[in-house]
Amino acid sequence: MSRKEMKLRFGELFCGPGGLALGAIKAKVQTKDIIYSIEHTWSNDYHQPTCETYRRNICPKNPESVIYGDVRKLNVSSLENIDVFAYGFPCNDFSIVGEQKGFDGEFGPLYMYGVEVLNKFCPKFFVAENVGGISSANNGLAFKKILYDLRKAGNGYNITPHLYKCEDYGVPQTRHRVIVIGVDKTLNLSYKVPVPFTKNNPVTARSAIETPPIKKTASNHEIRSVSKTVEERLNHIKPGENVWNANLPNHLKLNVRGAKLSQIYKRLDPDKPSYTMTGSGGGGTHGYHWKESRALTNRERARIQTFPDDFVFEGSHGDVRRQIGMSVPPKMSEIIFISILKTFARIKYPSIFANIKFEADLFEEEIFEKEYV
Repeated sequence: MSRKEMKLRFGELFCGPGGLALGAIKAKVQTKDIIYSIEHTWSNDYHQPTCETYRRNICPKNPESVIYGDVRKLNVSSLENIDVFAYGFPCNDFSIVGEQKGFDGEFGPLYMYGVEVLNKFCPKFFVAENVGGISSANNGLAFKKILYDLRKAGNGYNITPHLYKCEDYGVPQTRHRVIVIGVDKTLNLSYKVPVPFTKNNPVTARSAIETPPIKKTASNHEIRSVSKTVEERLNHIKPGENVWNANLPNHLKLNVRGAKLSQIYKRLDPDKPSYTMTGSGGGGTHGYHWKESRALTNRERARIQTFPDDFVFEGSHGDVRRQIGMSVPPKMSEIIFISILKTFARIKYPSIFANIKFEADLFEEEIFEKEYV
């Protein structure tokens, strides 16, 4: 007897190149009678090359479903109905790398456009992703406000916020992100955080980049030359070291005061997961090979982010580096969406307690009204 197919429609804001979407459309769960899956319906991003990447890899037969433009000008009412919503709202004002402006910054309030989508379509599930630093922005009040608004949106949501360590889920990278899963309260379901499975045996940078070897003809795999000074500096930096803890001659040291980011001219340790790949274009932040005195290629960065080699990125070298660094690892996304589909199908799976507590009764609405109206 053939199984019935149930395809949940997927919409996304701040979609990036498609890391979340790729995991979503690859996720499938089946019971005795039904096959559950997710299909792309619409998405939005404000960066043209990023939209082209998404169109090429996620929805090549439906390119017009990717809406290029500022979310603040997006007509939500014109969008098709959806069952699942995802958004990695901009993290610039919540990141520990920046000034942590939170709601006082340009990007902080943009999460409310996701709340607008939730109120309009009341999807069965949502996934909201951001950097770990979001929990401490504005002395922690910003994150409480975001959780409060997500919980109250639509029909009301049971929310499960958790700080995921991607290296514990088979991603060859120490990437830590807060992901909030919301389940429509009317479904009487509760999402559980899936059990980590590579905590004691993480995937290494060497394994990610060399197994299997990347073909020389692979897309986005151009090796870019570095200056003589940078090459000489890298020659003095051992695997796992950075410009601050390496034994460098004086003429190769950086004269920097204040905060010193650990990833500046840091070589990968081939026997450990990579450090976090970022979308930054600043000097010394591009990720550096453990043996060759050069920056990683974009394809090597994509491998570390768990994108398959046939996922082609559009745009300039800098555009592509930015897309890769800002994305959610597809492997992490797929694990989460499989767990969501299992929740929907009422299939139990090994889980752990969420490590971020949200006791809704402790947060009073008038506090937020006074602070943010």
